[in-house]
Amino acid sequence: MIYFDPLDKACKSHSGAIPRSSAVTLRIFKRNGGEDSFSAVPCYLVFNRDGMPATSYEMKERKKFWEITLRVNEIGLYFYSFRIGDRPFGCGKLRLGQFMEEAVSWQLTVYSPNYKTPEWMKGGVMYQIFPDRFNKSGELPIAEHKVLRRDWGGMPRYRPNEFGKVLNNDFFGGNLKGVIDRLNYLQSLGVSVIYFNPIFEAYSNHRYDTGDYRKIDPLLGSEQDLDTLISEADRRGIKIILDGVFNHTGDDSRYFNKYGRYNDVGAYQSKESPYADWYVFREFPDRYDSWWGIEILPAVNEMSPSYQNFIFGEDGVLKHWLRHGIAGYRLDVADELPDFFLEKLRTAVKDENADAVIIGEVWEDASNKIAYGARRKYLQGNELDSVMNYPLKDAIISYVQSGKTLQLRETIAMLLDNYPKDTLDCLMNILGTHDTPRIVTVLGGKMCFSKDEMAATFLTDEEKKRAKEALKMAAVLQFTLPGVPCIYYGDETAMEGYSDPFCRRCFDWEHIDSELNLFYRRLGGIRTHRLHKIFATGTYREVFADASCLVFERRYKNEAVYVYVNNSESNYKIELEGEYIDYLTGKRIKNQLEFGNHAYGIIGKSR
Repeated sequence: MIYFDPLDKACKSHSGAIPRSSAVTLRIFKRNGGEDSFSAVPCYLVFNRDGMPATSYEMKERKKFWEITLRVNEIGLYFYSFRIGDRPFGCGKLRLGQFMEEAVSWQLTVYSPNYKTPEWMKGGVMYQIFPDRFNKSGELPIAEHKVLRRDWGGMPRYRPNEFGKVLNNDFFGGNLKGVIDRLNYLQSLGVSVIYFNPIFEAYSNHRYDTGDYRKIDPLLGSEQDLDTLISEADRRGIKIILDGVFNHTGDDSRYFNKYGRYNDVGAYQSKESPYADWYVFREFPDRYDSWWGIEILPAVNEMSPSYQNFIFGEDGVLKHWLRHGIAGYRLDVADELPDFFLEKLRTAVKDENADAVIIGEVWEDASNKIAYGARRKYLQGNELDSVMNYPLKDAIISYVQSGKTLQLRETIAMLLDNYPKDTLDCLMNILGTHDTPRIVTVLGGKMCFSKDEMAATFLTDEEKKRAKEALKMAAVLQFTLPGVPCIYYGDETAMEGYSDPFCRRCFDWEHIDSELNLFYRRLGGIRTHRLHKIFATGTYREVFADASCLVFERRYKNEAVYVYVNNSESNYKIELEGEYIDYLTGKRIKNQLEFGNHAYGIIGKSR
């Protein structure tokens, strides 16, 4: 029998991605009599850089294993497998090694040795706010061309107008002062960083159609309000991250100015506009490149020196808001931003504040993503600090819905093996966002096929009770696996809603689910106070797993915590040494952990 597992340090001396020029030793072990059956059989490492031919390197044979030490001197993406005699040996399920007719390679990500990610983010709790719908303070100001709603909590407009378009121009009045009023609430959840969907002036309520990058939307407040928010949040140990939408602007913007509402001469109005080369016109002025063909979102030409200076320059957009004290940016549609643009963006941000964070919207494995025919370099040290962890979201939801651990375990193994540890520790671990249905609605399982159905469909009390129990199990995983959990506003109080705009309804402050809310507060407290170091930079180790149950360890130095989830009808017993406490219930556990069906828990040594 032959054994290789890249997550076992006996097999691969450096877990996960490796810094450039660092040495890594690979060992393939002979087991259960393999010493004799494989003696004197040559073994080769088959190694190639992405897109390049493979080279074979003979490994040194020892009594119980073959080994080879390599040092990779260029950052990039590499792949490797093995050949034992004439038999290919590559990765299979859970990335474990097995003989295969055509070996599927393991991945080796090699990144810049200078790559570091912000320590302040690790071990914390994020909270995502859709600004118009979180909390309102004061009266709505007057705003032209916008529908001002005075029925907080009402159904967002979702039906198309007489021209077949959904305008997204109804506003409920959530604002920055409203967030300031709720900072104590966020602090009670253990929140350490708030991520805002766009707050700059725009026509639409989602504000992804930026009108002016240098101006807070008047419906949200002023620069002074933002400064006050940053100051008050900082006083509570909370940092602020803004949404950076740099792939496109709004057509109703200072820069494009399709409707002539701004004083500047926009690119749509004249070829002599100072913004003319920001956009690509196929036939001036009405045929132009736009994001996914959506006319209200004209795509920006990132090659434009003028645009680059506007964003990256000493007086550019990035540095302007960093100087107000924000802690970084989440980048909308990062796949649409070229590598050179992301590299310049990182340079500009880190030049102003080396401790600022850059998070990309990437929906797949960000270490090897191919977008528009090119392999991306997000995590090789010169672009992003972190990404939105959609693969883990999908895997957690799959587990709590199906009761099967395979996708979850494979996803965890992929993240551990492919990502730099610095990235892993600040991944944005989500269960839902403004782009997905509410997690309670997903776990409730009711399917809808039209917007009218979505608007009218809610869970019964019994369905919601079951969905909330499933959510608790999902949240335990979200809060304890490597990365930083991000709560989408209202998920902690069981808000429902299908896809946009139903997942963007107003926070219901009058009907907070106190039981679920308390559960989230406990998770936040465990993570940010009691066991902060473990969850900030601790290691991950799978202790036990079968088809439906997973037990894993998070460890920092001599302190460890154990997490278990069992989504089956079976009962389990796990042998322990010493006395432990379940941090969710306070229950004392001595020498043996017993848990029944559909159970979950977080246990650590009793202090």
